[in-house]
Amino acid sequence: MPRIEIRKDESLDKALRKFKTKVRREGIIEELKKREHYEKPSERRRKELARAVRREVRRRHEEE
Repeated sequence: MPRIEIRKDESLDKALRKFKTKVRREGIIEELKKREHYEKPSERRRKELARAVRREVRRRHEEE
């Protein structure tokens, strides 16, 4: 669990923003979503391939 230091004069909104930033940087939310349900290795490979294809298409489109 990420921890943050809160100063006396710091607002709750600012502390919450710091916490959310730290959680995002550590990849906790992404990890939770990944573990939410089991994904077969073949499904994982298919998703990775589809992402790679989209990246390549986007890269080629930007070059034009």
